[in-house]
Amino acid sequence: MQIGALADRAGVSTRALRYYEEKGLLRPERTAAGYRLYTDEHAETVRRIRILLAAGLNTDMVREILPCMVDDGEFLAPGCDDLITEFERERQRIDNQIAELHDVRSALTGIISAGKAASTGR
Repeated sequence: MQIGALADRAGVSTRALRYYEEKGLLRPERTAAGYRLYTDEHAETVRRIRILLAAGLNTDMVREILPCMVDDGEFLAPGCDDLITEFERERQRIDNQIAELHDVRSALTGIISAGKAASTGR
């Protein structure tokens, strides 16, 4: 299939597919005229890429771990034991970001409350 057909099937833009190729996540065949040709396997690869990106991983990490991922029917699962540690580390990084955002939100709430109190006390 050509790029437009894969984009429709995978629910992504053709631009996203070109980006995945640029990042080394997707490697389509090429016709003699230079057109990209995709298979059903490429559609499955795009599905896996989207799952990993939605999990908060960046494209560099996805490129490294994609060959080690297996599909258990419901989720992608790491097929290499060392990936579990890597995923745990990434989850901790996200947890830390959430905590920091919570602190920032609390500070902003305090500023808003103080501003409202000041404007009603005038």
